[in-house]
Amino acid sequence: MTKRTSVFDVFEKCVQAVQLGELIESVSAKDKEFHFQNWFQKRLQSLSMHFEGSGRNTYPDFCLVEHTEGYEIKGLAWPGRERDYDSNSQVPTGYHNGRQIFYVFGRYPADLSGYADQDSGRKQYPVVDLVVCHGDFLNADYNYIHKNKSVKGFGTYGDIMIRDRKMYVAPTPFALTEGTMGLMTLILPEYFGTDDRYQVVGNLTRVEAETLVVGYNFDLRTNELRAKRVLNPKAGTQHRFIAYRLKGQASKPVLMAANPVQADESNLMSEE
Repeated sequence: MTKRTSVFDVFEKCVQAVQLGELIESVSAKDKEFHFQNWFQKRLQSLSMHFEGSGRNTYPDFCLVEHTEGYEIKGLAWPGRERDYDSNSQVPTGYHNGRQIFYVFGRYPADLSGYADQDSGRKQYPVVDLVVCHGDFLNADYNYIHKNKSVKGFGTYGDIMIRDRKMYVAPTPFALTEGTMGLMTLILPEYFGTDDRYQVVGNLTRVEAETLVVGYNFDLRTNELRAKRVLNPKAGTQHRFIAYRLKGQASKPVLMAANPVQADESNLMSEE
């Protein structure tokens, strides 16, 4: 039985928009964030969904009202950086503030010469490919709470403050999987069940790492950063996901990438 969720309807609208040639339109020449968010917002509006957002420094970008779910939007220029992305001040997660979180990764051409609306003059972007995935596919830890901290007393006179403002760099689904490039794919935990409109194109498994990073130390004298790791009590635990496409889409199978990123275990330290 299908879990009550918005994501099957939302993904369908995204696919339909791409097939109908609905283009991303830039807000301004300097805009690198909101053009794809605006494109996705129109998909929510076409479903008459009520939502809160979006704005700078908000997470997720869209919080739904009728569903305890949220959508975080990541637009990626192609070709370009596509194997990972920067997550400013919020580690990827599948659950945040009482809501399940879905990530929407859309790629668009980096070379936009020739793509310009004749009326507005704004550049327009076709969607090259799209992956909507549950946040658990990126990180299934719900316990970590992000906080920025600071330390005082730095500098010759001891009156400079150092602010620890973390940025997280996470792999994209395009790096984690094979068979998603050039297509539109939905990836959900297996407990979401099925939907009559969809076909299953892959069964994916992510395995918990042997160790966990629980801290780090930065030496201001040598500029060396060292991670503090502990053994993961849940090492080897498997998290299972299903890759879907609408029945009218291509049935090309989706697999986990052959060479997933492995953590460096050389700095393993025991927990104090």
